[in-house]
Amino acid sequence: MENRISPSTSNSAQKVADKPFDLIVIGAGTAGMTAAKKCVAEGWRVAIVDSLPYGGTCALRGCDPKKILRRGAEIIDSARLLRGKGIDDLGLKMNWSDLMAHKHGYTDPVSESMEASLDQAGIETLHGHARFIGERTIDVDGTSYEAERFLITTGAIPRPLSFPGSEHLIDSTGFLDLAALPTRILFAGGGFISFEFAHIVSRAGSKALIVDRGARPLPSFDPDLVELLISRGAEVGIELRRNTEIKAVERSGETYKVTLEIDGTSEVVEVDLVVHGAGRVPDLAGLGLEAAGVEWGERGVHVGSHLQSVSNQAVWAAGDSADTAGMPLTPMAGAEAKVAASNMIRGTTNTPDYTGIPTAVFTIPELVRVGMLESEAIEQGIDLEVRYSDASGWFSNYRVGESTAAAKILIDKSNDQIVGAHLLGPEYGELINTFGLAIKFGLTTRQLKSATAAYPTVGSDLGYMI
Repeated sequence: MENRISPSTSNSAQKVADKPFDLIVIGAGTAGMTAAKKCVAEGWRVAIVDSLPYGGTCALRGCDPKKILRRGAEIIDSARLLRGKGIDDLGLKMNWSDLMAHKHGYTDPVSESMEASLDQAGIETLHGHARFIGERTIDVDGTSYEAERFLITTGAIPRPLSFPGSEHLIDSTGFLDLAALPTRILFAGGGFISFEFAHIVSRAGSKALIVDRGARPLPSFDPDLVELLISRGAEVGIELRRNTEIKAVERSGETYKVTLEIDGTSEVVEVDLVVHGAGRVPDLAGLGLEAAGVEWGERGVHVGSHLQSVSNQAVWAAGDSADTAGMPLTPMAGAEAKVAASNMIRGTTNTPDYTGIPTAVFTIPELVRVGMLESEAIEQGIDLEVRYSDASGWFSNYRVGESTAAAKILIDKSNDQIVGAHLLGPEYGELINTFGLAIKFGLTTRQLKSATAAYPTVGSDLGYMI
């Protein structure tokens, strides 16, 4: 393969890499690094490129740091729940700067460590903005690189907002790096980010307001459990405005005036910070995909079920970058990347298995699900049995003082198999994994009941739920 750039994009100052690669991965997050290491192990010449520090959103700007901050909120909440039950929480408070330093203790070494592991594996690490300048050629800050294959794993970015003053909002990355926590915070959007952050700041002493355009926040979760979570949030001061649109944000000294519209009526609220929680879109716009003939849209690169571009055989995509049936989850991105790498190596057309993948919103307590929603199961004509449990009085929740906990298990009566599980309660983020295994491997409720769990544990709640 020759190292050259098409005449239409040629530049006399362009540098050209000496030798083509077997694979160039664009995006150094979980998915990208997973695929790069799998392919270099086969003897391939592999490079990976990112304009941001290596590690991706989850490790640096998402799941992991968020969970560290949530731990501080959990401690506060746990103590308050046992107020008058043996714990005197008087004077207990969250030190935000110390908690943030604890977070940095984890995140700061990540990039250097991950890049070192790639170097050790023999993967060439590139830094800069990658964009396609041909079907098998990318430019990285003035140097062109050719490859037999490309894997796009660039993740997602906050969805662009169009109302006046939207530039004043900070995104999740900015929130997770706040040196100090403001007193009044408005979260735009009723999804994961807004709810998780609101549950953190409310335990830290800030007032949280979630503004959602729709009538039903967290639409991918069971609506009955969502309503329980909303009530639980209200108990700690989280305010939710439904069917409410943000019309404008105006800077006013050190604060912000936010114009809201509810049923045609305008209202102005004053807050100290506005956080973007209104969803994310694939980070593809700056890649020059048109120059490579790669078709893409709002949901990602258009790929076949085996993750290869439908319009350029040299290009593959995984995770948030690919228009697939998978949920936008880090474990799912890693799983897709493994499948894509395997297909590239072996020339196969295997497809990812999306069965039994749990998802969670890490509020306090957490809300989790795996499998179908009740409405989805009904639409599919499943002979459905819904087993609902109010778990608030169960020992596992009484022990910690939690008064809000519930489970909704969906069972196909024709074969006794679980088709959906929806849980709200402390530590149910762990318990949902067992339901995921049951769905993935087709276990019946009778088989699950036959297992004896350690008691008293949260895991032992499963038997009562089914």
